This record gives sequence, C-alpha cells and structure tokens, in this order.
Amino acid sequence: MLKQASCGFGSLALSAMMGQDSLARSNPLAPKETSITPRAKRVIFIFMQGGPSHVDSYDYKPRLVRDDGKKIQFKGVRFKSFGKVSDRELMKPLWGFKQYGECGQWVSELFPETAQHVDELCMIHGMQTEGVAHGPATLFLHTGATNLVRPSVGSWINYGLGSANRNLPGFVTVSPTPAKGGPRNYGNAFLPTIYQGTPLGEAGLPSSQARISHLANREISGEEHQRQFDFLQGINREQLKQAQHDDAIEAAIESYELAYRMQCNAPEILDMGGESKETLSMYGIDQKHTEDFGRQCLMARRLAEADVRYIQVNYADHSATPRWDQHSNMPKHMDHARATDKPVAGLLADLKQRGLLEDTLVWWGGEFGRTPYSQGKNGRDHNPRGFTVWLAGGGVKKGFAYGETDDIGHYAVRDKVHMHDLHATILHLLGLHHEQLTYKYAGRDFRLTDVAGNVVHEIFA
Repeated sequence: MLKQASCGFGSLALSAMMGQDSLARSNPLAPKETSITPRAKRVIFIFMQGGPSHVDSYDYKPRLVRDDGKKIQFKGVRFKSFGKVSDRELMKPLWGFKQYGECGQWVSELFPETAQHVDELCMIHGMQTEGVAHGPATLFLHTGATNLVRPSVGSWINYGLGSANRNLPGFVTVSPTPAKGGPRNYGNAFLPTIYQGTPLGEAGLPSSQARISHLANREISGEEHQRQFDFLQGINREQLKQAQHDDAIEAAIESYELAYRMQCNAPEILDMGGESKETLSMYGIDQKHTEDFGRQCLMARRLAEADVRYIQVNYADHSATPRWDQHSNMPKHMDHARATDKPVAGLLADLKQRGLLEDTLVWWGGEFGRTPYSQGKNGRDHNPRGFTVWLAGGGVKKGFAYGETDDIGHYAVRDKVHMHDLHATILHLLGLHHEQLTYKYAGRDFRLTDVAGNVVHEIFA
C-alpha cells in the first residue's frame, strides 16, 4: 500500500509546502527580504528612563574635577531659561573614574560590572536629541517625533522585517511605563495594528508578574477550545468579507491566530524555572536589589533566543518622575546603578557565551544626558545637547569610542550623532534602508527618521 501510495505522499508534502508559502504571502508578520545585507537579526534596547548622567558614568571630564565649583556662563535650554545666559557652578563627578579593558575606556564607579565588558562596547559620546523635557524627549527616542503620533522604532522594525518566529510577537516591551508617552512608545500609530508592541508587565509591578494575560484557558478541553476558536475566526472572516477591507478586523484575525499559537510556545519562553543557579546569579536574580531588573534582562535573552526581532527592557517607574531624574539628589544615581549594572553585565556575558551577541544588537541609553553644572546642592538638569549611549554586538566595533563632547561634557563637538542618525544606523544594521522604509499616510510617505538621518558607518566592524 505504501509503495502504491508513495506519489500520493509526495503530493501531500508539496501541497503542505505550497500552503505554507501561501500563508507567508498573506501573513503581514512573515519574514521579509532586506535591501542591505544585515549585520544583526534582532535588537535588545535597555531603556534607562530619566536621563542617566554621562559625566558621572561613561564620559570622563578631568576639567570638571579641576574646576569644581567654578562659575561659568551657560545658555539655557529649558522653559523660562531658554536662550538666556547665566552663571552656573560646575560640579565634579560624584564617583571616581578609571580605565578598563584593552581599549582603556573610562568608566565610573557607578558601573563596575558593565565595565568588565568594556572591550565589547561601542561608546557613542557625541549624542544629541530633540526635546528638553522627559515627555517629548522620550517620545523622540521611541518614535522620532516630539509631539506627533508616530510609529515606534519597534513597530517600524516589525513592519520592515516581519517576525522571525511565527509563534511569538515580533516586538515585545518588558515592563513599560504608562507615563511620558506611555503606549505611544510601543505603539503602531498609522501602521497596521498588527505591528504594535506586545507589553509584558508594567513598570511599578514586580517583573515576576510580567506575563501575557489569559494565555491559557483551563476551564475547557483542547477540542472545545479549537471549536470555539474556529467559530470565532469564521465570524471575523465573514465580517472582513463584507467590509472588503478593515485594518482593525484584519489585525484581530492575525492577533487571534498568533495568540492561539502562542499558547503552546510563550509559556515555555516566559518560564525561567529551568534556568541554572549559575545563570540566575549571573543576572543578580539571587540578590534583592538586582532581582527585579535581572528578571527583565533574563527574559530579554530568552526572547532573543526565540528570535523576537525587537525587545525593549525598561528600567522605568509608573510615576510622573522618571527613575534617573535627579535634579537635586545625584547620589540617588548609585541606587539605580546598583539595580541595573549586574543584570546588564549578565545579559552581555550570557549573550556572548551562547553565541547570540554576534547577531544581537544591544542598545543602552536614556532620552538625554545631564548638565555639567549643579542644580540645587548636588543635582543636575536635563542635557539634550551632548550625552552618551553605548551599543554592543550586532556588527558594531568592539572597544570603540566615537564622538566627543566639549571639555566639560555639555555640548557634542566632534562626530555628532543625532537621534535620527542613531535610528538610521540601527535600521541599517538590521538590513533596512531608513530612507526606503516608508509608509504612505494622509497623502505623504512617512519614515522613522522623517526627512533627516545619516548612517554612522564609522562604528561598523
């Protein structure tokens, strides 16, 4: 019987393959070809909400130590002080710096664990951005616009590349904050709804509770669940046929299909019970002050391992005051550094030992930096004119520093990198041309970098 039916088995395989091709063509999350050879397959963005001080962490300025307390003139950038020149006192870093690694990069006492991986990092010291308050600057970081509803970086990447794992979302944000832009920071705006980010948990809640709600239904059998699902999707498809085209219905159909597949895959990805004690310790999950963010970073590694395209890890709060926002209490920076330093270092080490760092781009940074002058007794104000972010893996140079601020760390003065440039560069590393990744809306072609942005080829390995 098997001999006589052998050709029949071949046709069954062929029809299954053709069915998969047809599904891929109709699935908006199917993987897509890129116009540029990609250096990275995915991104992990570690968002330090509130603006960590670059002059206290990664941008060493000896003049601040030498001229501590000296008054010099600064031109204001915020609100009532905008454009006005006034005398302000320089304030030295509150923590000592020393050089690390073969590259000799300066890192302060805030980040001794991350400093052990400095030979993997690509520092960008000449960053500039738009927006002087947290809300606009955070929106600009995530969407390329300060006050308009625009798609987020992850949504653009999801739209441009599709998902590499058809059983999981292409864009996940871990413990996002509802403040300073809230859902707009992972929203799709005018892109089809299917490209929006999937939140896991919420800032202010323990990351151990970062789960996908209603992932399993234990009240009914699998067969009954299948019948209900098929019936519901049949109704949705009939509505779509009558509407001819409706983005909301199409997104609902795709999201239900994805959710159904996720029930078999997501629980395993989100369950850290199988991780070794050594791995948990590497991320600081065995210590009280690092446990929460350590879980977020370990979750990011597990999602990266499952080929989620864009993963955002948020060190954020649910309140209106961002965590790194120390206008009058810079010593508080140490509390935030202690909570995040070991988990971030653990993530870098874990990605490297698993061979994931080569094709995973890790991006660390906040929405802006902080001023070299004091605010109050020992605080610092917002500084969008010059600050530091770092990248690792994903095709960037190792142990490399690009750009420079002036001798007090206030202005970017050499090899400046605007946030539009950073967005263009990240897209390029993923194989996407930022000028070609467009979406027509309201009669105009929009893109993440608007009408600006230059790829920083100098940082590529």
